Amino acid sequence: MRGRGLAWWIGLMVLTLPAWALQPRPVGTEPPPIDREMRGMWVASVGNIDWPSRPGLQTAQQQAELRALLDLALRLRLNSVILQVRTGADALYASSLEPWSEYLTGRMGQAPNPPYDPLRFACDEAHARGLELHAWFNPFRARYNKTVSPIASGHLIQRHPDWIIAYGPYRWLDPGIPEARDHVLKVALDIVSRYDIDGLHFDDYFYPYPIKMADGVLLPFADGRSYERYRRSGGKLDQGDWRRECVNRFVESLYSAVHRAKPWVKVGISPFGIWRPNTPPGIRGLDQYGMLYADPRLWLNSGWCDYMAPQLYWALSQREQAFDPLLRWWTSQNTRKRLLVPGLNSAETGGKIPPADILNQVRISRRDHADGVLFWNASSLQDNQGGVAAALGRDLFNRPALVPATPWLGKEAPGTPKLEGSLSLRNALLSLKWDSDTNAVVRVQVLRSRYGFEWRDEWLPPRTRERSFDRRLRQEIPDEVRLVPIGRTGMAGEPAVWVKP
Repeated sequence: MRGRGLAWWIGLMVLTLPAWALQPRPVGTEPPPIDREMRGMWVASVGNIDWPSRPGLQTAQQQAELRALLDLALRLRLNSVILQVRTGADALYASSLEPWSEYLTGRMGQAPNPPYDPLRFACDEAHARGLELHAWFNPFRARYNKTVSPIASGHLIQRHPDWIIAYGPYRWLDPGIPEARDHVLKVALDIVSRYDIDGLHFDDYFYPYPIKMADGVLLPFADGRSYERYRRSGGKLDQGDWRRECVNRFVESLYSAVHRAKPWVKVGISPFGIWRPNTPPGIRGLDQYGMLYADPRLWLNSGWCDYMAPQLYWALSQREQAFDPLLRWWTSQNTRKRLLVPGLNSAETGGKIPPADILNQVRISRRDHADGVLFWNASSLQDNQGGVAAALGRDLFNRPALVPATPWLGKEAPGTPKLEGSLSLRNALLSLKWDSDTNAVVRVQVLRSRYGFEWRDEWLPPRTRERSFDRRLRQEIPDEVRLVPIGRTGMAGEPAVWVKP
């Protein structure tokens, strides 16, 4: 009697459940989160370090070299390219504000032949591959020491010599001159407004690295005139604090101005890897706060950047510049939860840095919850120096990854694509075709295919509109496909879904 009563109650409960609860559900078929990790490389133009390989190449040669570097990034499953477009108050793009770079044509002020715009070309080619393109420029360096031509008449050294300070073999824009800072800001906003870049990137050069004279004394940076002008106007800061304040004002104003122009463009900074000696305890090295007048801890804590890539360029054996404690310290300062992406020195592999160190630094970065890594530099990866590039592709980067999302720059995601799939030839050929949402920019598409309980991800460029699986070509037919569009800030739209009948 008790058993029949229990069965009656169970039956009544089943009858009162909603219809959706009675449908069979697949177990274990939901996809895992999409892998996210910023993986980038610096492509340096100054001194023709990475690109172009030498000055004076014809347009077709320059374009072929740049395509090869972008293809390399794709092959290594990187997702970001940091391209240097301003080496010293010059332009590797069409600019009305500064002259063409000598590293393009061999002569400052001379346009490429035949004419083209390298930065526009780079943006188009990178995005066609589903890569992010970040425009990297040096704000206050006015002239590099490795020159290949005379200074053009339109260069700041000629137009505003009162802004320029000679420092050893270099020429420098004085950051203490408000008009000079305003000019650099104008140049930055010109790039942001006219080009479809994903990021604006600065490295560690604000004030110059100190130079020792023959007697061992540091060469002074001769900005006394601008400092005196500041003091006469009522300024109270000592010279060191004033220099830091000049840089801080620039970084803060640039960050806000970039996002007023284009909210989705990331601002990235790659400072020297040590903030101050003995921070954390036991660390030794250059005091960038006291000698470069840069305070990246303030910038990070104030939210004046969207990603920070401290240059941790030392071997793991160098205990006074120990990678792990430095990375953990930088991570501890990331109170705004921006992207923290250490820079690694692949250019020194086989010399100062054992190749295994680079691979282990990637592993440590993942363990310490960094948001990815950037490699200095592209040439070292292109040459597979120390075997690092091949090892990355085989192991640590054997799967693609998206750049982590930056929702503080915008949460808009592309709409769901319209996906159609057809099976033919006795289920031997699956053809997928789709149309993307035209109301939002798609940077990359993730095609997620399920085989039983296993999911496999494939990154597709934004212009791709079809994909086929052909069993005759030894390609398995998936049980389910989800097409996920990814927008400018890395936000994922709702997937379009196809399920095998």
